[in-house]
Amino acid sequence: MSRIILFNKPYGVLCQFTDHESRPTLADFIKVKGVYAAGRLDRDSEGLLILTDDGRLQHRIADPKHKTEKTYWVQVEGEISDQALEQLRAGVLLNDGPTRPAKAQRMNAPENLWPRDPPIRERKHIPTSWIEIKLREGRNRQVRRMVASVGFPALRLIRERISEWSLGQLQPGEYLEL
Repeated sequence: MSRIILFNKPYGVLCQFTDHESRPTLADFIKVKGVYAAGRLDRDSEGLLILTDDGRLQHRIADPKHKTEKTYWVQVEGEISDQALEQLRAGVLLNDGPTRPAKAQRMNAPENLWPRDPPIRERKHIPTSWIEIKLREGRNRQVRRMVASVGFPALRLIRERISEWSLGQLQPGEYLEL
């Protein structure tokens, strides 16, 4: 039977088990041997990471050709506009080509959201807003590049769901073995 681990990756942690620069890695949190990350989250992103010992499952989750849906909560600088949401829904042009259409909607700040360490940069006279984005592709830093391309830079990015698996009540640094 496959091992599946749901991990809430904290900000600043690398999605690998070793690092030659002594930065925080998965090994600082997960003591289970023989599991590997199915996909990645950037060091400055937070949220759900799935680890498994099942190569097929890892491939299905990580390979964009399988179109596994992933849900992100994004705090952006400014009040997200209807026009920007429509652009995200239609797909935007990035320097590596057009994105597929995304599901994008405004959302309230997530309930019971943990504080980020370090805190996001806030500007006194510029509000922030939250959006939920669902994608079926996974390019490098794609969500950040998409929201920036429509005029709303990401301040905080949290992956909440991958396919049927979600963060649930996991706090940063916690994991659950299914």
